[in-house]
Amino acid sequence: MAKLAPGDLAQVLGKLPRQSSENVIVGFDTADDAGVFRLSDELALVQTVDFFTPVADDPEIYGQVAAVNALNDVYAMGGTPLSALSIVCYPQKGDFEILGQILAGGQRAMNADGVVVIGGHSVDDQEIKVGYAVTGTIDPKKVITNAGARRGDVLILTKPIGTGAINTAVKNGKASDKAVKAAIEAMTTSAAAASKAMARMGANACTDVTGFGLLGHAFELAKASGVTLNIDSTQVPLLPDVIGLIEMGMLTRGDKNNRVYAGDTIKFDPAVGSAMQSALFDPQTAGGLLISLPPENSEAYLAEISGSHVIGSVGELSDFLIEVI
Repeated sequence: MAKLAPGDLAQVLGKLPRQSSENVIVGFDTADDAGVFRLSDELALVQTVDFFTPVADDPEIYGQVAAVNALNDVYAMGGTPLSALSIVCYPQKGDFEILGQILAGGQRAMNADGVVVIGGHSVDDQEIKVGYAVTGTIDPKKVITNAGARRGDVLILTKPIGTGAINTAVKNGKASDKAVKAAIEAMTTSAAAASKAMARMGANACTDVTGFGLLGHAFELAKASGVTLNIDSTQVPLLPDVIGLIEMGMLTRGDKNNRVYAGDTIKFDPAVGSAMQSALFDPQTAGGLLISLPPENSEAYLAEISGSHVIGSVGELSDFLIEVI
């Protein structure tokens, strides 16, 4: 069976019968990072699920990245993750010692953030895939969605991009040790601190940057918020060697899929080269948070969250959802 491209899944979800519940605070209508369900006036659940094929040769690192990637969805909503269920697709005749190492890495990452893995489910599959369904909590009045960006906000990105190109280069024996080390460090860094800081400093909107790339997720945020995002490509942080690797052809299918997904809603300045455009569409794994923050709080945020950068601003809706210079 062919894999779904980003736009395909959106079309499938859009054809499902409408659901009605006054307790659903965030559903899949705006392609947000997690669902939010109200339990009471003071308490809501934040729920998400994510899994993918290996992104590292080291089994424990793969498990750790899978955990961080799933947790980030809860953090992007401003929530606090509490428990997780593991999802495993693994060959029945595979090496179960390796599977144990994968799950040990994931559990260690979960436990480091105070999250308990309480179960899971596995199926026999020749293609290895591992991930987690995560449940967290949040005050219903403090949910941060991708639909609240306001004109005048600054856009902050908390991690450099380029993991897709580097992981492709690893598979082709083209990645430097420096690039691999930097990518692993980025993919295994929790968004817990970044999330707590944005909630405290009044973030108006947020999304985590994963498979749709920076521009794909920025497109969703702009569309949901009814604004235009102005992004300065020269301020977007990149992992080592990313432009060079892209120029060597180290691209994933996501480069094409994510361009199709965003369609003609993005305007590029002629000065933005093709390699940089591909970097902005590059699918990320356990990527950073893209935050729409009041400008008066940006300096404090950058000072507190190491590695974060202001990459643009939020403007009134124009003919394009994103303008890149």
